[in-house]
Amino acid sequence: MLRPLLLLLAATVLLALLPLVLGPFHVRVGLSMFLSAGLALSWYILGGFAAYYSFGHTVFIGIGAFAAALSRDLWVSGHWAGQLLLGVGSAACVSAAVAALIAWPILRLRGHYFTIAMLAVALVCAEAVSAFPVFQGAMGVSLPNIAPPGMRVERFYYWAALALLLVTVVIAMLIARARLGYGLYAIREDEDAAMMLGVPTTRLKITAFIISAALTGSFGALYAFNLGYITTDSVFRGALSLEMIVHALVGGMGSIFGPIIGAVAMTALTKVALADMLEYHLAITGLVVIVVVIAAPEGLIGVVGRWRRNRRHRGRNP
Repeated sequence: MLRPLLLLLAATVLLALLPLVLGPFHVRVGLSMFLSAGLALSWYILGGFAAYYSFGHTVFIGIGAFAAALSRDLWVSGHWAGQLLLGVGSAACVSAAVAALIAWPILRLRGHYFTIAMLAVALVCAEAVSAFPVFQGAMGVSLPNIAPPGMRVERFYYWAALALLLVTVVIAMLIARARLGYGLYAIREDEDAAMMLGVPTTRLKITAFIISAALTGSFGALYAFNLGYITTDSVFRGALSLEMIVHALVGGMGSIFGPIIGAVAMTALTKVALADMLEYHLAITGLVVIVVVIAAPEGLIGVVGRWRRNRRHRGRNP
């Protein structure tokens, strides 16, 4: 456990120094990578560990974004650090509370029933935010700039997203090595057998669901701060849920670093490689996803692992 943490810390320090030498465009690309990676890993805590695939996780992005936006009256005149912590903290708490309310009935469903139910929850919440004036979803909500004076906005959100991604990675690593992680693995392999062996499946699923929702809501708050102005359509988009799943699948579902690798690769493809091909953007992206899923169902991290195993095998048997 110590060695992975040291490597993670070294990588974080290196990434934190990059904005000092990169231009604004590349810093924003890095910010998009961190937000996408954090959302994919947050989704993975439920979808990867327990194989409960949520197609409606965008509900927590939207809840987190609006929770941070509607709490702006409490922190608009405060210090930037307090503004950030209160905004992200309120997003995490509200998202976790909503997840706790819906967890018991919705996690009794399995497979595609759970998937469809989560999609329905996202649609209902989006309509509710648009319909009730208190949320201002249809009109939109502005968020003031909370970057420290004298600091570039893109650098501030780059570092904030990197810090939150680091927290998410550490939480996922702790879960993977704890009883919660082993119980979720058992649920993924055979939930009925795990239940008969005494694994508290319901409690573990609810715990993972709440943690996943809180982290997703936190990234939803950062996403809203970065946009500066949000509406229902901008944060409750179904495409955001699909992106989380695609990033996890492309990167590989066999490791907590798979969703991160998938998010980095797909963001580099869409934001850099295809930046000048907007008319073919979706077609090429979809084709890449299809090829990866068919040719390498274990994801990019699985391909690397297979290559390393083959190399070791050739080394032992020249």
